[in-house]
Amino acid sequence: MTPQLLYDTWNEKKITSILKEAPDYFDVLKWAFKEYGNRIVYSCSFGAEGIVLIDLISKVKKDAKVVFLDTGLHFKETYELIDQVKQRYPDLQVEMIKPKLSLLEQSEQYGEQLWKTNPNLCCHLRKIAPLEDVLKDYDAWISGLRREQSPTRKNTEYINKDNRFKMIKICPLIHWTWDDVMSYLQINNLPYNPLHDQGYPSIGCAPCTFPVMSSKDLRSGRWAGQNKTECGLHVE
Repeated sequence: MTPQLLYDTWNEKKITSILKEAPDYFDVLKWAFKEYGNRIVYSCSFGAEGIVLIDLISKVKKDAKVVFLDTGLHFKETYELIDQVKQRYPDLQVEMIKPKLSLLEQSEQYGEQLWKTNPNLCCHLRKIAPLEDVLKDYDAWISGLRREQSPTRKNTEYINKDNRFKMIKICPLIHWTWDDVMSYLQINNLPYNPLHDQGYPSIGCAPCTFPVMSSKDLRSGRWAGQNKTECGLHVE
């Protein structure tokens, strides 16, 4: 059965109607899986928000599809956490998505440590292009964006017309605060990346992620010292 809401059939009145029936984060998540079935995927970074969403998603569809953009540059703690999650949620279909170029091939073509010389290109090669390939098989995707995270995310809605990937993007946690996220993890005794307890509220690739000095900008540790705040997945 074809979903009623697709990128090409986007309708604001339809969105308003949906949100009347699904007014909160869990309702939206249940609606999304009912609407898209196997044509929706969760792209998870395995940060704190990611673990919350995995737990919530497992309550709705225990064999949901989850992808992780494995750049080859993540912290060892992130990879260890992924193994824990796979053991805790054995029915989830967790797939590690790798770029077409290995790190060696990338350095041969573009020079050493591209993340320093051209971080936008590095993100494109190792994150954006691989996700583009994945999303070709889906109608919608789920993201853990929260409005509190940064000014660029303050207008994110539960249901979004994603002009970057030409599909529907579902963001159930837009109204959650950092404290909400951590409280959920602790109350439900869920595993999470220990780097969160060491000053890293936002965790990406190791070379581009640093501890946060200010609690006012939870993503200030990403690409510190560079004119860059997003990897490009959520920029239209």
